Amino acid sequence: MTTPRISPEVAAYLDSLAPGPRALLERLRTAIHAVEPGMDEAIGYGIPVVRKEGRAVVGYAAFRAHCSLFPMGSAVLDAEVGEALAPWRAGKGTLRFTEDHPIPDALIAQLVRERIAAEAARAAARPRRSRPRAADPAGGEA
Repeated sequence: MTTPRISPEVAAYLDSLAPGPRALLERLRTAIHAVEPGMDEAIGYGIPVVRKEGRAVVGYAAFRAHCSLFPMGSAVLDAEVGEALAPWRAGKGTLRFTEDHPIPDALIAQLVRERIAAEAARAAARPRRSRPRAADPAGGEA
């Protein structure tokens, strides 16, 4: 598995970490991007956020004693994958993991696939806005 291209902001975030958490988060981001290689990353909410078509899919961060994965929507944690992720749940929308107890790549992939599907369904359910027709400068309709 190749490591995805990294934005300068996310690279700076990862470079600021100690070697252990940095390696853990680099492994995590590789697993995330393996699901959908075209996703981009940026810093949002002060942490790296992975986005597809401008919509946040997941975020991740390192803290003093653990790392966290944020599914950017708790509904996916209430779905089937949520039961498998129960040992890492640390709140309504947070998964907490350590070097000694990492989240398996297969569960990360399943979570990311479900988040992408949830965002696609949400986008499909939104009503499309139609643009108002431009007015003719002469005063008539276009």
